[in-house]
Amino acid sequence: MPLLVPFIVYSAALTAGLAAAGLRSPVAIPPAPSRRAVARVLIVGATGGTGRRLLAQALERGLEVTALVRNPAKLPLSHPRLRVIQGDVLDPDAVDKAARGQDAVLSALGHKRYYPPNRIVSEGTRNILRAMETHGVRRFVCETSLGLGDSAGRLGLLFTFFVIPVVLPFYFWDKIRQERLIAASRVEWVIVRPGALTNAAARGAYRHGRRVGGFLWTPRISRADVADFMLKQLGEDSWLGTAVGVCW
Repeated sequence: MPLLVPFIVYSAALTAGLAAAGLRSPVAIPPAPSRRAVARVLIVGATGGTGRRLLAQALERGLEVTALVRNPAKLPLSHPRLRVIQGDVLDPDAVDKAARGQDAVLSALGHKRYYPPNRIVSEGTRNILRAMETHGVRRFVCETSLGLGDSAGRLGLLFTFFVIPVVLPFYFWDKIRQERLIAASRVEWVIVRPGALTNAAARGAYRHGRRVGGFLWTPRISRADVADFMLKQLGEDSWLGTAVGVCW
């Protein structure tokens, strides 16, 4: 009990910090959309939970897909329209090779190295953005999370006062850096901030916007529905230059 009050103060201060340091949308006038049809996409994080759904759904929609992965054996499928490049997102040369000739990049980049502090997500994203700008790849759709910037606190009390301050503080600070790098880039970008992710089947119906989520209960959404929303951003311009929340 003596530690409860300091812990609550720490958790509240962390939430305030994530709000103050994080991205607030819109941060600028979005770039003029390229209006080029998207046929070839690079998926980063294709072996992760959301990445696997992105991969399957992108192929179902007829896209030519390149997956940059450290371990190709972890890919859930093979396909004639799937090109696999083995490499690490922290290796600029591997990212440059994967980005060449693409129309867009979808990122579900993540990891489980929550301690000690690291910059895996932000530095990987920096490499992606550099490669995109080098090769003229215009559109970038990136998954981050509710709880950042102007969505701070919107993952509910459990995340605000336990999960983020105890398990994910360094991870969320790196996601703050990631979002700010994206916003400062010259590409057409959409940041997708989902609620707590589940492996449930896609519902095909979900809420999205700058004020979704909740301060009391944890908002949830399936990875399959997040993938669906991210893929839709390849051909839509409504959320260009913004960070948009998505949950059931």
